[in-house]
Amino acid sequence: MLKRFTLLTLLMVAVLVPGYGESNKGKILIPVDRTDPTNGKQMFVNYCAPCHGTDGRGYGPAAPALKVQPVNLTTLARVNHGKFPDAHLSAVLQGGSTLPAHGSAEMPVWGPILGNMNHGNPQERQLRIVNLSSYIRSIQTR
Repeated sequence: MLKRFTLLTLLMVAVLVPGYGESNKGKILIPVDRTDPTNGKQMFVNYCAPCHGTDGRGYGPAAPALKVQPVNLTTLARVNHGKFPDAHLSAVLQGGSTLPAHGSAEMPVWGPILGNMNHGNPQERQLRIVNLSSYIRSIQTR
């Protein structure tokens, strides 16, 4: 798994660095592999860790290319008065929340993954959101 993540990171850096200021102005390109919709941790590592880091603290290898530092996902409950923000996180994952770090309402990866990789299956889309949200809930710090 670590070997795969390292390869993914190197590939991502190779794509990001040379073309960042040119044709992909403001967009982050991350190679994406289909993941098991029941495995929240696998989805997190494949889709979120490039920006948010494998520990979720916001220091992934793509973070320096973003306009604003990615959110520390391990403190979502703490900054929301001890309540994990399920509805807000679901909205963010579905592209329904504007985040300055992403430059638009749609995170660079989640729009295509949650929209196209489920091949029109809304149950799979919801399964992905629930399982990823559950994993992020599991990495909360006190």
